[in-house]
Amino acid sequence: MFPQDPIEWPDEVEILIDQLECESTERALTREERAMMDVYETVPLLESEDGLHEFWQSPIDHQRIINSFDLIGATTLVDPLNASRWCSTRSQDRSDYSETESDYLATIEEEVPGGLDELIDLVMDFIEEELG
Repeated sequence: MFPQDPIEWPDEVEILIDQLECESTERALTREERAMMDVYETVPLLESEDGLHEFWQSPIDHQRIINSFDLIGATTLVDPLNASRWCSTRSQDRSDYSETESDYLATIEEEVPGGLDELIDLVMDFIEEELG
């Protein structure tokens, strides 16, 4: 979807995610911890070739994921996620979209790279303020 390098999470984020994955088998994660996991696990979908379409076709709790991005302050990703919600009612094959649908989705997806670019800083701030 994007001619952009995938996000390379700082070691601090990777360590936290590993820790949360281990702890999640022993206890329920807090909303803030769950938000971190949601964001971390969803980024590869947004970076994929089918991006927002793949996000909406995946069997995840879409609203919880959107709320998680909102909780960490990633509003530049929340807006395109919400704007592309209609993809959830479309065919699983993105090539089945009409030309109008494809053009509209491409316009929405133009916002995603900017949101991904600022995500590491937002996550680091969130960890410091909410989980630190």
